[in-house]
Amino acid sequence: MTERLATDAAGIARAAELLAAGDLVAFPTETVYGLGGDARSGEAVARIYAAKGRPRFNPLIVHVPDLAAAERVAVFSEAARALAAAFWPGPLTLVLPLRPEAGISDLVSAGLDTVAVRMPAHPVARALLAAFGGPVAAPSANPSGKVSPTNADHVLEGLDGKIAAVVDGGPCAVGLESTILMLDPPTLLRPGGLPAEALEAALGCALPTGGDAARPNAPGQLKSHYAPGAAVRLNATEKRPGEVFLGFGPGPAADLTLSETGDLVEAAARLFGALREADRLAQACGAATIAVAPIPDTGLGRAINDRLQRAAAPRS
Repeated sequence: MTERLATDAAGIARAAELLAAGDLVAFPTETVYGLGGDARSGEAVARIYAAKGRPRFNPLIVHVPDLAAAERVAVFSEAARALAAAFWPGPLTLVLPLRPEAGISDLVSAGLDTVAVRMPAHPVARALLAAFGGPVAAPSANPSGKVSPTNADHVLEGLDGKIAAVVDGGPCAVGLESTILMLDPPTLLRPGGLPAEALEAALGCALPTGGDAARPNAPGQLKSHYAPGAAVRLNATEKRPGEVFLGFGPGPAADLTLSETGDLVEAAARLFGALREADRLAQACGAATIAVAPIPDTGLGRAINDRLQRAAAPRS
């Protein structure tokens, strides 16, 4: 049975104790709930892959409490430090050269010579990282390929009994995984909770998109991902028979909506929860498909569309 821990000092101390013992603990970040394990322990990281059913060629993100801890894991250029100063703590992951002396398990980086690292902004995540005192590998706390969790109940729906504990910090504010950026040259590997436009402004250049679904160099690149049980139809302008309609902004009557006012921040925060609820409605009424209204492909809309396209991709 998975423990449900509070966010008080006792709950944080218990979570840190479990991590130190090599166990897995789910915890809230500003993006989604992460499934944490000691990034230096091959056994703990292997448990992450096993609990999620995650392919081992798909790298993990290392979470750290501060820049000093990040620099013990990865080699930072001046450009990387400038981005960290501008956007950390927050929903930005940097893919940087791995320090061989960092002691990070090869399973974390999937054998690559780079590592994905970020400093989350959520106070519970920061308290847990500080209490644990080491790097924590943490993908989203859900079965691989399924809808990411934005509250503790979502975590338990998929992983109850498979992990030691979940720290219940309530709903996540951002609701989309972090933006992943590789440097030298700057390349957007995954759109996410930090709009690409903000990074382009900081870097002074347009960001090309990179990544390889066959050999990922960062999380979130698999073609089929974030998928509910029902099929997903995108850019829907009307509800067809046998569908649950997920709307956005003013438009046709919808069963659920990401944002009645067309607010992309609200839509991002609600996306994964709305997909889960739409899936439940589809099962309850015998619908085979979730139809999703068009989302503008700017700002956070770019990340929302990325997740929706992967949710709608053919399933293996």
